[in-house]
Amino acid sequence: MPKVNFEVPLDIFQTKTPPLIGIDIGSSSVKLVELSALPKNAGFMVERYAIEPLPKDAVSDGNINNLDAVAETLRRALKRLGSRIKNASLALPQGAVIAKKIRLPAGLRDEEMEYQVESEANQYIPFALDEVNLDFQVLGEVADNAEEVEVLLAASRKANVEDRVAAAESAGLKAVVMDVETYAAELAFEQIRSQLPGGARDMCVALIDIGANVTNINVLRNGLSVYTRDQQVGGNQLTALIQSAFGLSLDEAEAGKKNGGLPDNYESDVLSVFRQNIVMEIARALQFFFTSTQYSQVDYLVLAGGCATLPGLDDAVAAKTQVSTMVANPFALMTLSSRIKPRQMQVDAPSLIIACGLAMRRFDPS
Repeated sequence: MPKVNFEVPLDIFQTKTPPLIGIDIGSSSVKLVELSALPKNAGFMVERYAIEPLPKDAVSDGNINNLDAVAETLRRALKRLGSRIKNASLALPQGAVIAKKIRLPAGLRDEEMEYQVESEANQYIPFALDEVNLDFQVLGEVADNAEEVEVLLAASRKANVEDRVAAAESAGLKAVVMDVETYAAELAFEQIRSQLPGGARDMCVALIDIGANVTNINVLRNGLSVYTRDQQVGGNQLTALIQSAFGLSLDEAEAGKKNGGLPDNYESDVLSVFRQNIVMEIARALQFFFTSTQYSQVDYLVLAGGCATLPGLDDAVAAKTQVSTMVANPFALMTLSSRIKPRQMQVDAPSLIIACGLAMRRFDPS
């Protein structure tokens, strides 16, 4: 595949790679997944996974603020993972990447394509090209003009890439793929789509990833994104509500949220308030989707992220939106290794969407 040479030799659109670990550096935790392929195209095996919490504000809005803390957290996660693999697949948040589809003449040689892409990039990137990492992928012929090809251009400031590479290297890993979180989630979503009736063919499915600070809504049709939107609501708001209601520290509130043991009125006075807030934000995001696109309905909602398994959330979302709702599990059709506890995997799976997609970059998705 033609590509622009980086000073950091990464490739957003690379597909076939050596064995690797998918690493999702989020706002609240670092998540690792290792997959392998079963013989005779019989699917995938989940070899290992690990989730390690990050110190508060070590990462915010996709930016690594405390590189030492992230590297140390990654080292702990790797120790818990217990893998010998040293290659890593990481991702940038969508907000850190400029993506643009452009048209170029068909039949260009690799060097000509690179030159044309750089020339076009100057028009769309508000930074000097020597400040960015640039990559591109030829998508195919333009539908209405066989003499042109459509090319997807992606660029990010080098600092965004280098921070993640440095964190991986500090933990003894080699970054071999730098993806975009949205693309990684879409790759993992293919494992979910196959669980839906008819593979959700010609249907709109909203993947709703409830993160620590932001909920991302990505509506997909036949595996392709047709709409994305971020809503400013996430799991940290529930933690803050717990702290306020019960006079707990941040660590105590986080532990109570994940492990239970909170006062009896937690469900009625705190969780129900947060749950209703999430439901309203999802309903609002769907209305934005309907009013800004050609589509008038969503056929399925898939809840992902750390809050997806909150008691009653899927039922509340389904009741409010009148849309079939399920909790994401990209590993449902995969084989689990004997190291993995199925019940715990069921709890953790929704938060592993991006890490799963990054781990799948080891394989050719085509």
